[in-house]
Amino acid sequence: MNLSLAFFDLKSNKYSINALLGALEKEELMEKISVYFLKPKTSLADEISELLKKFKKVIIAFSFFTTQIWDIASIIKSLQEVFRQKREKLIFIAGGPHPTGDIKGVLDLGFDFVFVGEAEKSFPEFIKALYLNKNFSNIKGIAYLNENKELIYTGRSKKVDLNSYPPFSLKLNRINPIEITRGCPFGCYYCQTPRIFGKSIRHRSIENILKYVELLLKRGIKDFRFITPNAFSYGSPDGKTLNLEALETLLKELYKLVKPFGGRIFFGSFPSEVRPEHVTEETLALVKNYTDNDNLVIGAQSGSNRILELCKRGHTVEDVYRAVKLTIKAGLKAKVDFIFGLPGENKEDIKATIKVMEDLAKMRAIIHAHTFMPLPQTPFAYKKPGKLDPEIVKTINKLLGKGLLFGDWKAQEELSEKIYKYLHKIDIL
Repeated sequence: MNLSLAFFDLKSNKYSINALLGALEKEELMEKISVYFLKPKTSLADEISELLKKFKKVIIAFSFFTTQIWDIASIIKSLQEVFRQKREKLIFIAGGPHPTGDIKGVLDLGFDFVFVGEAEKSFPEFIKALYLNKNFSNIKGIAYLNENKELIYTGRSKKVDLNSYPPFSLKLNRINPIEITRGCPFGCYYCQTPRIFGKSIRHRSIENILKYVELLLKRGIKDFRFITPNAFSYGSPDGKTLNLEALETLLKELYKLVKPFGGRIFFGSFPSEVRPEHVTEETLALVKNYTDNDNLVIGAQSGSNRILELCKRGHTVEDVYRAVKLTIKAGLKAKVDFIFGLPGENKEDIKATIKVMEDLAKMRAIIHAHTFMPLPQTPFAYKKPGKLDPEIVKTINKLLGKGLLFGDWKAQEELSEKIYKYLHKIDIL
């Protein structure tokens, strides 16, 4: 089939798109199908019109978070109206965190197909089936509505072996941090990660990581960051226990490879983080010996042990104190995540969180402030939206003035309310 594929290309969704492009590249589909990128600030309708002149079918692919649902819904509605007469030539597909958790809601927006969970396998198979005019109903990981508007879900696709797929597309020069670990065994009740990727943990091998680092070095790239839900879990068979031998081997081999080129390694800092109970003298020594970090991102989330237990975090407040003390002692900045307005939080929990934040700030830790948002498919999906207690606001403003706090808590509080209304069908898109 004369077919093209166009991605709605947002900066905040580039990691997902690049992984899919890498999968297409692996399956050698780039040579068969023309790939385009639609930018949000351009005229989408004009760009799609031009594609329709050249191709019999045009696939428009979106990857998005729940926080983007309103913008995406508006775009799809507009495109449906503009291309009403040519709708049969367009195929709207969606994937990513929100579509995975809200399959029917996304299909009802006007999407033709939703890719559920990780799609490195299902996405190329689907594109190939369309290209060859073959049946796609046996491809796992796809959902759609049949002629009677009944939901058809082909079943969950198999978990991806990271070693079998590139972390990005070298052919199109779509580069991002290398994903080294996928999955999370902890299942925190507010988090989508284990619902999308599962609780079993999978690691990209050291050999595979080094292969892509070497390829990037040849392109003149010298800074290396990594995507992982918990950097210090690398090599761990269960994601809960440390594998110091694997962790040291990874960092040592990276160091040996990149340092002769003047390269830098960042590990356990943005875009990844570490769990507080995994911050030890041993793990910090590895960071100091082999990386270029000046900070470590530590997930605390609450200063109340009761709330941590309710969220199924799997660590204690004492673990947070110990992690921050060790991090600062090692000469690194501690950036500590907190989520305000978590379900079940009462005045005592708020008081405890404020105390911990103030204690950490006295140690010169920097607080990364978030507001709880109910996300689809999580156990907290239908809980009340996060609200900032006045005492929390006072503490935020005090630490903000000292340069010891940052974050998008205000915008997240507003989004939390909107998400709540959307999931409870109070606010129909």
